[in-house]
Amino acid sequence: MIVLWNTVYMEAALNQLRRDRYPDDVARHSPLLHEHINMLGRYSFSVPEAVANGELRPLRDPADGA
Repeated sequence: MIVLWNTVYMEAALNQLRRDRYPDDVARHSPLLHEHINMLGRYSFSVPEAVANGELRPLRDPADGA
């Protein structure tokens, strides 16, 4: 489930970067990176209503320097 979530958001982020004409190195991106995933733990997902209805949460703007 987490890999699917990562894939959906990575696609949205890459599309935004392309749309805003930022160069991106697609070969360096992978939804399978797992340093932030606890493989032995339990996850509890509480999602905002908009996300539950199929909308994506806002992406960060690369122009903000974050």
